[in-house]
Amino acid sequence: GVDLLELDDAMERLGVLDERKLRVVELRFFGGLTMKQIGTALDISPKTAEADWTMARAWLRSQLTAAG
Repeated sequence: GVDLLELDDAMERLGVLDERKLRVVELRFFGGLTMKQIGTALDISPKTAEADWTMARAWLRSQLTAAG
């Protein structure tokens, strides 16, 4: 499973690098929002929200893989 402390640390680093991508992850993963809802909440297009989600997920995965 995912170590929640490692995930929290990785998300903190993501927030330093790109706060908007962190917000997309929070809204999608923890809030369960759709890309359209995330776009509205963050004043970006759903397509941008989707791109941020994809990039942030890949970045987080690489961080967690490196940590483990």
